[in-house]
Amino acid sequence: MIVVGTSLVERHFQTHAGHKGLKAAKAQYESWLSIVKQAEWRGPDDMKRAHAKASILKGGRAVFNIKANDFRLVAAVDYLGAVVRVRFFGTHAEYDEIDAETV
Repeated sequence: MIVVGTSLVERHFQTHAGHKGLKAAKAQYESWLSIVKQAEWRGPDDMKRAHAKASILKGGRAVFNIKANDFRLVAAVDYLGAVVRVRFFGTHAEYDEIDAETV
């Protein structure tokens, strides 16, 4: 898969540098990124096999838990085009303030 929007995540890490748990979150995000870049998801079932705890939303959206659900990553997944577009990355509290289906 091609991953687009990683700068959004990097910006979050830069603006929250030094916050509790951020180092572990960054390591887990980088692991997620590596897995997704190597993936060949043809549909939501393939994605769920790789990330069993991910939530599938309407419109090709998926929510991934990063660092034991302390952080959330929302992505729009285009299975036919093999593109994952990162739409949001933030703490669980920040996630609660957005609409994951439209962000």
